[in-house]
Amino acid sequence: MRKTWVLTGAAVLVAVSATGGVVAMFSAKQATAAAQEPPANTATVERGRLSDLVSQYGTLTYRARSDGSPYSVINRARGIYTKLPGGGDRVDCGDVLYRVNDNPVLLLCGSTPAYRSLSEGDSGPDVTELNANLVHLGYATRAQLDPSSHDFSSETASALEKLQSNLGEDQTGSLDLGQAVFLPESVRIAKPTGELGGSAQPGTQVAQATSDTLEVQVNLDPSQQGEVKKGNRAQITLPGNKSATGKVDRLGRVAQVPAGQNTNAGAATIPAYISLDDPKAARGLDQAPVQVEITTKGVESALSVPVTAIVGRSGGGFAVEVVRVGGQRELVVVKPGLFDAAGGRVQVVQGDLRQGDRVVVPSP
Repeated sequence: MRKTWVLTGAAVLVAVSATGGVVAMFSAKQATAAAQEPPANTATVERGRLSDLVSQYGTLTYRARSDGSPYSVINRARGIYTKLPGGGDRVDCGDVLYRVNDNPVLLLCGSTPAYRSLSEGDSGPDVTELNANLVHLGYATRAQLDPSSHDFSSETASALEKLQSNLGEDQTGSLDLGQAVFLPESVRIAKPTGELGGSAQPGTQVAQATSDTLEVQVNLDPSQQGEVKKGNRAQITLPGNKSATGKVDRLGRVAQVPAGQNTNAGAATIPAYISLDDPKAARGLDQAPVQVEITTKGVESALSVPVTAIVGRSGGGFAVEVVRVGGQRELVVVKPGLFDAAGGRVQVVQGDLRQGDRVVVPSP
């Protein structure tokens, strides 16, 4: 009675037959007797790419900072909040983000936060961000204003006056602290934290925000951190059994413990963030659970057999039963390598096998 073995990495699990028998260990004498058995069900020894997978559940979420935390929208104006964005609102760079005393506070793109008023004669990275925004928004051409310039020039003031005129504001040609918030990109409001009609105090948070691009967050066991690498390809199963593809965009550096399990070190996980090749395919599915399969490694030209062809040898080790020309069966000692879970095949790294050989497998 033939039994099958299933390999997972270096571990080998014994599977009993459908009749409930025990695993049979093959010897050289049994190989001779096998030659007299009826024609066997066989599969072909193949050469090609094999891949290993890490399979995990994940969650669709909107991309934020590299560690998964949202952007903080920090107010620098003083007065009363007269208009605030709502959760889920998209705000592009150059748009009004909120209002204080009915005066607009703009969202501008840049990684350096607003920390001072800007006027002609100033210089620095915050001025570079302002120049780049004014050119990007069309208030000056590149010929008129160098978007990479560190200097607040008369051209900067002229472009800023055009922006202020468009907003219906006084055309001062300078940017007071509190008139703009700088964030790295256009955002989606995740959570408003300011209160309409409440006091706007400098240094307080108005809202939490993310990008408008969906990604998948997967929490890996720390033992999987060495397997999963940036750039690994991923297959994502969305709600409704729809499929999407992506790749590992970044990995968290610090293990996280779920709330309420602070004393359980075994519950710690490493977050991995997967960018979608087509984020629009997941539109409207924020916080939806998904199934993720990450291809962690592979062999381009592996000699392989179906995992069900692997049998145990008496005395230890593994073998496959090969059907030679004329129907004679021969037990060939092999050393298994990479296990391809998706394809149900296992690499043979040692053994007298060749591409095209036929190996015995259980009947379907």
